[in-house]
Amino acid sequence: QVQLVESGGGLVQAGGSLRLSCAASTVTIYTVGWFRQAPGKERAFVAAITGSGNVPYYTDSVKGRFTISRDNAKNTVYLQMNSLKPEDTAVYYCATKGPRPGALGSVRAYDYWGQGTQVTVSS
Repeated sequence: QVQLVESGGGLVQAGGSLRLSCAASTVTIYTVGWFRQAPGKERAFVAAITGSGNVPYYTDSVKGRFTISRDNAKNTVYLQMNSLKPEDTAVYYCATKGPRPGALGSVRAYDYWGQGTQVTVSS
């Protein structure tokens, strides 16, 4: 079992920045994704980085503002969030996809999930 722990969430004003971290208990060799869930809404894809080649992917609403990266030596994936907007407010989760087939933007494709970290952006 892979344990994932998110950190770095908090309260920021619109236009501010946060960097989220996703620390894994073991080496993360598969695609790692960031998802977010606002109250009353479905959990939605934010970004992912592939396990082979470290290729990043983003949902359109965060493209140009968020950057996903990986530090293999630290078993950690980061999500740098700049120019934050109130609509970015949500609980952010990281997850590892594993070897199962499935679209990297689908929550059902991921095997292990962290507990989430709250991001609140005030207007």
